Amino acid sequence: MDLNLIFSICLFTLLSIFQGISGTTFTLTNACDYTVWPGVLGNSHLDSTGFELPSGESRSFQAPPSWSGRFWGRTGCTSDQTTGQFVCQTGDCGSTQIECNGKGAIPPATLAEFTVGGSGTQDFYDVSLVDGYNLPMMVEPRGGSGTCLSTGCANDLNRGCPVELRVGSGDACKSACEAFGTPQFCCSGAYSTSVSCKPSVYSEMFKAACPKSYSYAFDDATSTFTCTGADYTITFCPSSTSKKSGSNTTPTRAGTTATTTGAAYGSSITGSGDVDNNSSWLLDFLTGDSSRTRSPAVFNTTLLASAITSLFLILTIFCS
Repeated sequence: MDLNLIFSICLFTLLSIFQGISGTTFTLTNACDYTVWPGVLGNSHLDSTGFELPSGESRSFQAPPSWSGRFWGRTGCTSDQTTGQFVCQTGDCGSTQIECNGKGAIPPATLAEFTVGGSGTQDFYDVSLVDGYNLPMMVEPRGGSGTCLSTGCANDLNRGCPVELRVGSGDACKSACEAFGTPQFCCSGAYSTSVSCKPSVYSEMFKAACPKSYSYAFDDATSTFTCTGADYTITFCPSSTSKKSGSNTTPTRAGTTATTTGAAYGSSITGSGDVDNNSSWLLDFLTGDSSRTRSPAVFNTTLLASAITSLFLILTIFCS
């Protein structure tokens, strides 16, 4: 047999084993001009379930094969000066701490969702607006094989959110399900199948602004993406379209005072639930060297390096 062919087979085997052992690296990057506090929820624990990510900074996580979960950004977060409880104006997970500890995002929140494959099998990923929207987000695969397309929502939908979906003064934008709670909007009850649940005027608005994102529960065909053996970068405010620096806050420890620059995030919902036919929200929708902190999994990295070195030596002996 040709030695080059043998070497190629051995190298492919080694790379497949490496990917199967190492899993997937997720890098979260904050390109907003304000601090974001990402939340993490998955079927197994990563290095953190919630943390502070200042503007311009990144943090990476190693996820094992077959990991499934989601990432989102929390905004307008503070620690109460009396109780020490940590709360956020959008994307809060209700844990009262920076760590979400197994709790998911309270809508509305933009979600990046992943199902990581095992060795040589596909990853599935999407950016979902089904639970509403609070900030721009993009997912970009790095490396890997297959279609491996980027996806997400780079537009700032808060700028043109219809009044009946709007949170506060434009801090987030609810889904129609969250705003009205009807089976037709929530794809529940008599509308719980892909045949009976159709896009609404609101989900079509989201889809027009962000064609690659999930706009309602059965929006799979144009919103789910695949890649094999990739790492992923999740970027908040990827094109700097979101300018909520006036809402940026810095969390404080109990006994100190939290400071907020500019207008604070609101939490009230306005509007009557009727569509304003005179507004130009659809048009508004359509027009509207970072430092990296690596996860401290030193033991896992050392163990992985030792395993790969051993495998390489074994394959070199048997394939030479």
